[in-house]
Amino acid sequence: MVKRVVVGAHYGLRDWLLQRITAIVMAVYTVAFVAVVLPSLPMGYEDWRAGFAHPVVKISTLLFLLSAMLHAWVGVRDIFMDYVKPFGLRLFLQVVVILTLFVYALWAIQLLWSV
Repeated sequence: MVKRVVVGAHYGLRDWLLQRITAIVMAVYTVAFVAVVLPSLPMGYEDWRAGFAHPVVKISTLLFLLSAMLHAWVGVRDIFMDYVKPFGLRLFLQVVVILTLFVYALWAIQLLWSV
């Protein structure tokens, strides 16, 4: 007989919800972005710069990028938890991913607000 270990109510629900919410945010942004950009093609550098200079575009793009990073973190963390059994190696990989995503977030903020 297999004894099941109960770790608490709603285990994993928060991560499941985060994956779904970030996926919806990314899907809405992608559809809106394509709907705005497609009719305007071809676009030059000045057109792109003018488009991203608007605060609504900056904030929505930043929301998209942060959603993508959270989505990636939950997915990669779950993969590490399932397939990387040595604790030290798993911790090291998770720290590398966290630092990488943090640097990407800072870089995205710098790029978006430099326009």
